[in-house]
Amino acid sequence: MESLGKKFKELSISRRVQPEEPTYLLDLSIQTVSGPGLVAVCCSNHSINLHSKENLCLLMEYQGHSGAICGVSFAHTSSYLLFSGSADGTVKTWDVRCPGSEATQVFKSDASHLFCSFDVSCNDVVLCAGTEQLDEDDSFLVFWDARMNKEKKGGVLGVYSESHSDDITQVRFHPRHADRLVSGSTDGLVNVFDLSLGAEEEALLATCNCGSSASSVCWAGKDLNQLLCLTHDEGLHLWDLGQLDTDKPLTLFSAADARNQTPLSNQGGLDYFVGGTWLEEAGHLLVLGGTNRGDIHLLECSEKGLSLLSSPQKGHSAVVRCFLWDSAGEALLTGGEDAQLLLWKPGAEELSSGKNDSLKSASALHIKSRLHKKHGSKRNKKLEV
Repeated sequence: MESLGKKFKELSISRRVQPEEPTYLLDLSIQTVSGPGLVAVCCSNHSINLHSKENLCLLMEYQGHSGAICGVSFAHTSSYLLFSGSADGTVKTWDVRCPGSEATQVFKSDASHLFCSFDVSCNDVVLCAGTEQLDEDDSFLVFWDARMNKEKKGGVLGVYSESHSDDITQVRFHPRHADRLVSGSTDGLVNVFDLSLGAEEEALLATCNCGSSASSVCWAGKDLNQLLCLTHDEGLHLWDLGQLDTDKPLTLFSAADARNQTPLSNQGGLDYFVGGTWLEEAGHLLVLGGTNRGDIHLLECSEKGLSLLSSPQKGHSAVVRCFLWDSAGEALLTGGEDAQLLLWKPGAEELSSGKNDSLKSASALHIKSRLHKKHGSKRNKKLEV
């Protein structure tokens, strides 16, 4: 970790782009299969921008969604396919070789389903989207065959309807096992499924209770059998799924408000956590935290808690909403409510230094944060509290 920690400490802004119109940058995805080197950015104005990862030059824009976009993801096995999910009730596939707003595939389910999370399996075969809450306690995980011909209607493989009772804020497929899926919700539950086992009750392997509204989850650990969960009230939980068949506790670390346990020297405290990502080559779990002023802090998370790696300076001027670490390019990408997309590299020098003026939108994208519901076990399953 020493060499990586040194790189983090040397991070400075290499490139900075900012659109003319105010918009929030909400999610990022980077092309990992050999190609032109693209970064996809979903914005609060319902558009998806494609940038060059080398210089952040804007290459094209897609405007095919009519509702808030809940995420973007490049395909894992193709260099030209891009997926996006939206509250307009669709998941779409885009061909980045073809500029324009026409999606090559459109996936839908019931007309009442509004999606607030989605992901694609590591072999690009299955798509999954989580819905907002319907009625009083209904929410759904919807699955499609991503290979569906665009001439065919439907493509829905199945629906899980019993495991969550509120907005499903996150769905994440396992990076190596195409049938393994984790979901998180504002009902306070994080569920782990093995889709190869079929029906929902059989597929549900474990339920972890984070005690609050789950905001993000990610796979972590040497064998990718750990789960990191962050909550909307800044709680942090690290679970070890390798202990499912043992009497040992699943919890490696847990804090109802992890901001209070984050050492930042004399730099003040954290206001929020953006998310986490597993650094495969380094074998460490990276968590990004920030302040309302736009400052960011890179933290390492382990069973011992959080430790500060670095605090890059002179970046954003408002809340940071998304980030990713480009291991191939050894670079950090961040986007936020100031409409800025920043590329950070060790030892880089920006042509124009200092923070740009914020273009923070007058009407913020509303993020739901209901009081969580405490659930007991509905059936015989492993439960972590």
